[in-house]
This record gives sequence, C-alpha cells and structure tokens, in this order.
Amino acid sequence: MSFAAPSIGSAGGRSALRAFEFGRTYVVRPKGKHQATIVWLHGLGDNGSSWSQLLETLPLPNIKWICPTAPTRPISIFGGFPSTAWFDVGELSEDAPDDLEGLDASAAHVANLLSTEPADIKLGVGGFSMGAATALYSATCFTVGKYGNGNPYPANLSAAVGLSGWLPCAKTLSNKLQGVGEATGRAQSFPVLLCHGKGDDVVSFKFGDKSSKCLSSTGFQDVTFKAYNGLGHYTIPEEMDEVCAWLRSKLGLDGTSA
Repeated sequence: MSFAAPSIGSAGGRSALRAFEFGRTYVVRPKGKHQATIVWLHGLGDNGSSWSQLLETLPLPNIKWICPTAPTRPISIFGGFPSTAWFDVGELSEDAPDDLEGLDASAAHVANLLSTEPADIKLGVGGFSMGAATALYSATCFTVGKYGNGNPYPANLSAAVGLSGWLPCAKTLSNKLQGVGEATGRAQSFPVLLCHGKGDDVVSFKFGDKSSKCLSSTGFQDVTFKAYNGLGHYTIPEEMDEVCAWLRSKLGLDGTSA
C-alpha cells in the first residue's frame, strides 16, 4: 500500500505500520443544557490546552468542546524536527502531496472522540490552521462515507469550521463524491464555515479562498467564507463572534443555560 507522503522515522516498507501517539485531551463541559459536541483541533506546534482556554470563554453554554493534542512527529517543513502535528506537511502549495496516512489517523482519532457522545447530541469538528485542514478532511470523509484508505467513516457530523486553514486532497474530492450515491445529498446539506485573514503570511489567504470555491464546486451548497482585512495567522474576537453566531444557527442551539 502506498501513501502520498513519504514514511517518516521508519524503514522504507513500514510506513503503513507507523503508530500515532496522540497527546492529552482537554474537555470544556457545557455550562448549560448539552446540545452539541465539537472536537476542536489546534495548529502546528500547539496543543489542546490553549484552545480549550479560549473556547471556554465563548458564550455557547450548550456546546461541549473536546480539544485533543496531536502526536509529536518529525515534520518535513521543519527539516525533520519533531513538532505536534495532525499530519506531516512538506510545503504549502497546490502540488504538495497530502499525507493521507496521517490525515486518516487524525480523522479516525476525531471520530473516536465523538463515538461515545449520546445519540441526540449534534456532532461537529473545527480547528485552526493545520487543525482546520484536518477538520475539513474529516468533513469530506463524512460526506463520502469513508476515509482515504477506504475504511468506513463512523461519525455523523453536523457541521465543520475551519479558521486560517485549507482543504486537503482538494483535487480528488470531486471524483470521490461522484462515486458514492448518498454523498451528493450529504454534501448539499452539510454546513461549512471558513474564515481567513487577508494578511495571513503562514497559510496564504488564497488557500482559504480556493478551499471555499472547491467545496462549492463539488456540491457543498452551505459554505460560508468570511474574509478579514489585515488579519494575520491568528484569531480575533470579531472572528470568534462570527463562529458563535454561525454555530448557534446551524446547530439550532437555544442558548439557554438551564
């Protein structure tokens, strides 16, 4: 079995056996009636703790946030220096190969974190930068019904949020969706919010813009793309306000604390 990304830190033929040791998971419990659970994924080199502290301050009492920490792995863009990352990344360009093995492992970790949530709870995924890329990849796995490696995708997602990120495997998404009957309907109704700063010097604004257009052109009919003038590779209160309003609307949260 071959993967788009080279094997990191293992002998040539053993890439398929590479183990991913995920770090600590931080949970922010709902302050009110539990209506939705969202797994939120940090960016390259970060951990779940910093985002859990920010998410805890948001006026969303009905959401339980699960903030995992990515495995520490050698990163090609850092010349092999280890960092927390959801998948390996060599360069941010249209033609860079996607680390399907890493993406599948992280998407499976997200699905596993959601697997014990009650049946009446709406499930979502979101993230920042590389975490946003992993969240969007998870959303495409849900709509297609399987991971990149062909294994069935188990979680029933209701929404995805990507801040300052990009869509992995964009070139093959159209073909994947066309091959699955139910995928078209899932894509049409699945809500996605993308936010990106025009001053982003880490993940260029054009990647967010192109990701939005790719999703729309492949049948995702509920894609919202928000651009922020002067915003770099970070988040601001205005953007998080947008995220809150969007989640309340798309997940049908009643905003009560009872």
